[in-house]
Amino acid sequence: MMSTSDAPLRIGRIDYANVWPVFHEFRPERLECRSELVYGMPAELNRMLRTGEIDVSAVSSFAYGLNADDYWLLPDLSVSSFGRVQSLLLFVKSPMEKVRFGKIAMTTTSATTVNLLKIVMEKFYGGRPVYETAEPDLDAMLERADAALLIGDHAIRASWREHGYRVLDLGDLWRLWTGHGMTYAVWAVRRDSARRHPEAVGEIYRALLASKRRSAENPEPLVSEAVRRIGGTESYWRCYFAGLSHDFGAKQRAGLSLYFQYARELGLLAEPVSLTDWPDAVYA
Repeated sequence: MMSTSDAPLRIGRIDYANVWPVFHEFRPERLECRSELVYGMPAELNRMLRTGEIDVSAVSSFAYGLNADDYWLLPDLSVSSFGRVQSLLLFVKSPMEKVRFGKIAMTTTSATTVNLLKIVMEKFYGGRPVYETAEPDLDAMLERADAALLIGDHAIRASWREHGYRVLDLGDLWRLWTGHGMTYAVWAVRRDSARRHPEAVGEIYRALLASKRRSAENPEPLVSEAVRRIGGTESYWRCYFAGLSHDFGAKQRAGLSLYFQYARELGLLAEPVSLTDWPDAVYA
């Protein structure tokens, strides 16, 4: 159901570590506008933004591509990397020749990553594997598959284990094959919500930019939070956050446009995708 004019604007928040730099210093309770944070996995928030159950959200880039005519991008916000991302990992049990036409188990929590995997396997490696959905349990996935895709914190934790599998980073593979960075998520607002509540959306947008800026200036609170909640070492998390970009400038747009082009060539998207910013956006 669409939000009414007197309802709070609902803001979708993925709680993966890769979005923390945008959200860590974001305090909805300090805003003048009425707002509410809604936590969810990427696939759930993608659906909720599409149906109007939330108004603004970090969404999988692919989900933006499917619904670009209904959304505007909030400029200069994304989850991107130029090379290794460390949280989109393909754990390979069999030789790549077998994987190319074998079975890959994968979670369904991120449409962008699932389709990035298809682009990598089919356009870059020339394969045509069978994709099987599964819960994010590495051992169980690889009992019946030649490779397994994990994303987010599940991928990070699995990468710390002594598992004996070859690990391929999808961000690294994308850069090696294309020379571009990859954008995994963007921040989008429903056009109808932005038209009804431009001032509130503007306040939320500026607060998100300010949070991103503060985290970039001082990432140590993110590092401490990650060690506390997920584990690992401070040095790992400093490297992890340093490898991410939360900007969305010309480089990120070029990489994402190429991703959408490949997705169309594989029949994953029916129409070209326009990267259209919210026209009323005013930078903080």
